[in-house]
Amino acid sequence: MSTINKVPASAGAEWLLGGFALLKRAPLPLATLAVLWGLVSMAVMLVAVMLPAAMLAMQLLLVLAGPLFFAGMLWAVREVDQGRTPVPSNLVQPVRDGHALALVITLLPQFAAALVMGALLFVLVGTEQLQHLADVYQKMQAIAEAGGQPDPSLVEGLPAGRLLLWLLLVTIVFVAVKWMTFVASPQILFSGTRVMDAMRNSLRACAQNWPAMLVFYLLAGIAIFAIGMGSFMVALLLQLLLGPLIAMALWQFTLMAVVMPVLAGAAYTAWQQMLGEGTAITPGLPASSPSRIEV
Repeated sequence: MSTINKVPASAGAEWLLGGFALLKRAPLPLATLAVLWGLVSMAVMLVAVMLPAAMLAMQLLLVLAGPLFFAGMLWAVREVDQGRTPVPSNLVQPVRDGHALALVITLLPQFAAALVMGALLFVLVGTEQLQHLADVYQKMQAIAEAGGQPDPSLVEGLPAGRLLLWLLLVTIVFVAVKWMTFVASPQILFSGTRVMDAMRNSLRACAQNWPAMLVFYLLAGIAIFAIGMGSFMVALLLQLLLGPLIAMALWQFTLMAVVMPVLAGAAYTAWQQMLGEGTAITPGLPASSPSRIEV
């Protein structure tokens, strides 16, 4: 039986601040790990470009490796939290510890949701209406490229109500899937929880603390947008010296070097507060006193 801590809505801000605080304690080592993953991903995609027959396999490989990389970042931020310096080998530590299969299984809800929602789209809308929707989209795109104004009559007859219902269901399912995996990886890595139990606990913890989740997503979106725009402006200046290709590559690596450690640190802090032993204390912030709910 797992214990879920009830945290205030302000905890969502604490999680994000915790991620930034952990990055601040070891900026270069954590950024290096994120950039290393970016370089590996780039190398895989270059192989896929040179071998078109292997494109799908390479893309699938990157998807499967995503949870393993994020788990490696979680391991690295815990090293920082415990006063140690993260090293590149931290990225493969979850695999060494035998957690690779469990971490890959956390992708199953996403695959299942995609299949179910795809089938539901055909059930709600129908093949003919989907083809009609595709035709309308192509016509509107052609009109826009020609500089004209789309004709409102093009959208007449489209099943707007059923499409909106499907989009609402997609949003609900998307949130549920994200909540199932939000703090599942830390449980698997650091608590030894079985993968299905970890995803169930993660979903319940996020549902119990939905105000904190809402605050976290809102602030994380603002922070990522601000970091992305700031670094993009610097890249625009650098392209005058280095060229657009190198400048854009540097922008993407810079964004990854900041965002990935912060998100890993935020997930680690959220796990400590909601499901870990005790409550994580963000440096410079007072401790909260969460209530405990047995599930």
